[in-house]
Amino acid sequence: MILIQPRVLPLLLLLLTGPIVSADDNGFSFIFNDSQVDGVREIKPDGQVVHTNEPQMFGVGQTFYSRPFRFKNSTSGDALSFSTSFVFGIIPESTLYTFHGMTFAIAPSKSLINSSSEHLGLFNRTNDGNASNHVVALELDTFQNLELADIDSNHVGLDINSVVSVFATTAGYYDDQNGDFINLTLSSSQAIRAWVDYDAAQKQINVTLAPLNFKKPKRPLASLQKDLSPFLLEEMFVGFTSATGILLQRFYVLAWSFQINGKAQEIDVSKIPSLPIKNKSTENKHMILAIGLSSGGLLVLISGIVLYSRRRRKFAEVLEGWEVQYGPHRFSYKDLYKATKGFKESQLLGKGGFGQVYKGTLPELGTMVAVKKVWYESGRGMKEFVAEIATIGRLRHPNLVRLLGYCRRKGELLLVYDYMPYSSLDTLLFNSKCDTILTWKQRVKIITDVAEALAFLHEEWVEVIIHRDIKASNVLLDAELNAKLGDFGLARFSNNGKEAKTTRLAGTLGYIAPELARKGKATTATDVFAFGAFCLEVVCGRRPVERQEAVILVEWVLDCWYKEELLNAVDPKLKKELDVEEMGLVLKIGLLCSHNVPAVRPSMSQVLKFLKRMEALPEDFDGVLDIHIREREDYSGRLGDSYCFSQIHYDTITNSLISSGH
Repeated sequence: MILIQPRVLPLLLLLLTGPIVSADDNGFSFIFNDSQVDGVREIKPDGQVVHTNEPQMFGVGQTFYSRPFRFKNSTSGDALSFSTSFVFGIIPESTLYTFHGMTFAIAPSKSLINSSSEHLGLFNRTNDGNASNHVVALELDTFQNLELADIDSNHVGLDINSVVSVFATTAGYYDDQNGDFINLTLSSSQAIRAWVDYDAAQKQINVTLAPLNFKKPKRPLASLQKDLSPFLLEEMFVGFTSATGILLQRFYVLAWSFQINGKAQEIDVSKIPSLPIKNKSTENKHMILAIGLSSGGLLVLISGIVLYSRRRRKFAEVLEGWEVQYGPHRFSYKDLYKATKGFKESQLLGKGGFGQVYKGTLPELGTMVAVKKVWYESGRGMKEFVAEIATIGRLRHPNLVRLLGYCRRKGELLLVYDYMPYSSLDTLLFNSKCDTILTWKQRVKIITDVAEALAFLHEEWVEVIIHRDIKASNVLLDAELNAKLGDFGLARFSNNGKEAKTTRLAGTLGYIAPELARKGKATTATDVFAFGAFCLEVVCGRRPVERQEAVILVEWVLDCWYKEELLNAVDPKLKKELDVEEMGLVLKIGLLCSHNVPAVRPSMSQVLKFLKRMEALPEDFDGVLDIHIREREDYSGRLGDSYCFSQIHYDTITNSLISSGH
């Protein structure tokens, strides 16, 4: 039995080596059983498993047959026919959420280096899609990654040089009697049979699944006309890869046969070993004391029990039903306590509206993380805590901060994220003690990264999510200064993308759209307004509101545009690398996004096209901003010239925030 077990703890492989039915230059067939190794492995023709390197964190497993097979006719260059059959099982930690899946892979190497869990142990973000990969794989995917165009969280797909599948279909099989489609849950903790057959003459690949004790269905699950000759090299390796994300899954291959230019040998399912029983929760360790029946021994025993009870209370945690529905990986409080050195002040990274963030190093793994303690006052902290888990806990995007997991105990709510070495963007922009000065190119990249994240939330995920708190302090920077949008404590799912399911005003002064202050209803357009203010903040190096003068940055930049002095708004630190055209473009995008009229604001996908110069700004751009100017003058005229539009905007939003309890 091969166990490929990617996880957040070290990988574990159980290989039950047993009788080899056959092994020659064209194929093999065997049932596995009875030894134990770690890491990336290979299988010898005699069934021996060789350990090749240490396991990688965050779940990439690879197991390949030790020698390659000839996949192409050396004269014609055409791919040869091949056939494989295997029995697999996937045992998930959670029955509600699963990450990510496994593949049967044909690859030029038995060690696919630098592969990522998101890419199923085959590729990484840099090489995914490259023609030079020469990888053909059947993915058995248990996670719907919309960034990779997955159709659902239980599908089979053919991957050629990329995990964006050439074709994909929901996992299942067709009944031989009535032709009905019957769903098969890949992560069911049950053994499943799979067949992959490529007919070189017909240039057709067939994929078939069935429960363990079923014979091969007559109708394949999927059939695709595809010439594999351009993608295969003369010699290729065959094997399996697997990967998980936040939650643990164990992947087993119980039996496997493979054949070039022939039909893979049928597997005798009567000899297949059973999958292990799903592990129960780890039991608490018991203290075993050898103590004599003396009064002194009894006293020691009682003291030990008291100390043990106190220690258990110190690290006791709370579990409620909603965590099963929404929760990603749950960390133990004890591990987070150790990681942050007891939440020492020296580990404190910063404080926000909803909590304190500490730097930590996870025990055993040595991985740096950021641990956020959420304020737990009057039930509000719990609402933000659940909102964070229910939104970002289910999202995966390179420009969103990754929630690794959480912990909850009486009076304490903790969230665990990837550690960001450069902390938040506002630190680099406004902290005079910070030595790092962001260049113009870095700032444009940061703005584009945040736009990518918002476009994903608004238009690309299965549900529309309104962030409601876009600002520089909620944009974190990794070691390469890539921007990642975080803090989803105020985020809400929207009603068909029009309004979030809340009427309470939330956000930060300077980023709040005028209509949000009046009505209290957040929309994607109010997020776009906040992005516009953020965009201007990054270019200008000024905070969105200067409280002493009650001046709002959006209005000040609009004044600069009106006076035809737009570039005067650019951060003085950037004067040495002045780029008139690009700086002007980004400032205009910021003004367009922060327009007072919601209908004028572009969508985030349009913003990206403007930033990447795939589309030009609207031809009537000047007229659009003139509307903003006229509206401001109308307000000022009614209230007196001395009472500027910025003051009106400032007062309206401030009063609304106060009435909402902020």
